Amino acid sequence: MTQEPVSPRESLSDPSLFQADCYIAGAWRAAASGDRISVTDPGNGNAIGSVPSMSSDESRGAVDAAQRAFPAWSAMLPQDRAAILRRWFEEVRDAKEDLARIMVLEQGKPISEARGEIDYAASFMEFYAEETKRPNIEGVTSHLPDAEVELWREPVGVAALVTPWNFPCAMITRKATAAMAAGCTVVVHPSKETPFSALALAETARRAGVPDGVFNVVTGDPETVVRPWTDDTRVRALSFTGSTEIGRLLYERSARTVKRLVLELGGHAPFIVFDDADLDIAVDSAMGAKFATSGQDCLGANRIYVQRGVYDAFCERFAARTADLRIGYGMDDPDIGPLMNPNAVAKQVEQVADAQEKGARILTGGKGRDDLGPLYFEPTVLADVPPDAKIFQEETFGPVAAITPFETEGEVLARANDTEYGLIAYVHTIDPRRIFRLSRGLQYGMVAVNRTKVTGAPIPFGGMKQSGLGREGARQGMEAFTDVKYVCRDYGDLTLVE
Repeated sequence: MTQEPVSPRESLSDPSLFQADCYIAGAWRAAASGDRISVTDPGNGNAIGSVPSMSSDESRGAVDAAQRAFPAWSAMLPQDRAAILRRWFEEVRDAKEDLARIMVLEQGKPISEARGEIDYAASFMEFYAEETKRPNIEGVTSHLPDAEVELWREPVGVAALVTPWNFPCAMITRKATAAMAAGCTVVVHPSKETPFSALALAETARRAGVPDGVFNVVTGDPETVVRPWTDDTRVRALSFTGSTEIGRLLYERSARTVKRLVLELGGHAPFIVFDDADLDIAVDSAMGAKFATSGQDCLGANRIYVQRGVYDAFCERFAARTADLRIGYGMDDPDIGPLMNPNAVAKQVEQVADAQEKGARILTGGKGRDDLGPLYFEPTVLADVPPDAKIFQEETFGPVAAITPFETEGEVLARANDTEYGLIAYVHTIDPRRIFRLSRGLQYGMVAVNRTKVTGAPIPFGGMKQSGLGREGARQGMEAFTDVKYVCRDYGDLTLVE
């Protein structure tokens, strides 16, 4: 396949949304060194453009800009900040098709999923535009005579946001609009594999009237860009979505400056189907939970446990549905697009081979699709997967489903909880007592019962154990970006004198 640069501008109705420089202090900037990072389309290997590889000094310059902008932005009337966020929402909503096309070109997901992500990203802008106006003063009954007590929520300052490639728009808006609604200014480092979605968001922010320095996007090598932010005392909060391994590293580095942290890390979701479940609903739900974003989703069903009484029927139906999935280029709107990089493909190959060696059966799929390109892998179903298989120990992040039978509720609950991950769990049963027990017993930040779709702007997204810290979305999504100030006032003798 050709590696000649192919500009996506020609495919956009508004070519100016495709920006190729960083956005700092309200201006588009290249690296002083001239160094750039090439970005390729995972669907065909074509280069689609390049972005600056900024230096540590230039990364610190973005913090300078955010720090300068903070006093005015935090002092702005809440309704005025809300109006700006609302205009930003409208700009993104109006640019939906172009933003979705940019996402497909750099990330590879099917165009219908990309459009869905833009809607999801915009929903956080709309939600936090409204939350900006909520009162932030809480009265407290005084425990002292003649004292008046209040609690205020104040913005912490500059927030650093580090975002992944699998949801290159939504992960930025979920973080940035919460921070900005609270009165913080932000510096954003997008994945170097999907920077153009972030830069397009910066262009819509500029059009919406977001003041210079409030929203900044810095591209480049993650170590070069992010390390200065972890060391900078002016950066008061850091929010990261990505692997648990990198999350631990950022946790350690941020400890030196005692930052507020929000970490949305890996998932290893169990998907549990009991004998009494509606099998049609369970199969539909499993398809969505496993194969959305071509399996490259921290919410993906990684371990599918099916009770013995319906095990064979579930495997047969699920494998048949999986075999019918269409694989192809994102713009053609397939069910499964390319994976992000060669490492992702290698992981699927390794996990499938390991499971087979340990006794698992391949019901469908199991290999790459080199006829389509090096980053395509068939949607795959493995049955009779033993507990010591790698796919039951590690996050898959790809279109390989692993199924195993279980006998009792107590057994499957113990197996589901036997992991350091705790983001989401899926349960299918119609027994209300079992629903209550599993909802309580599963050690996960989110539990989906008889359905797949649970996320959205009004809910607090996040996990337990090593799946992360804090919550994103909902009112709780603003908490990491605020400090609570306690004010205790004594006005002296307030007796009125005639």
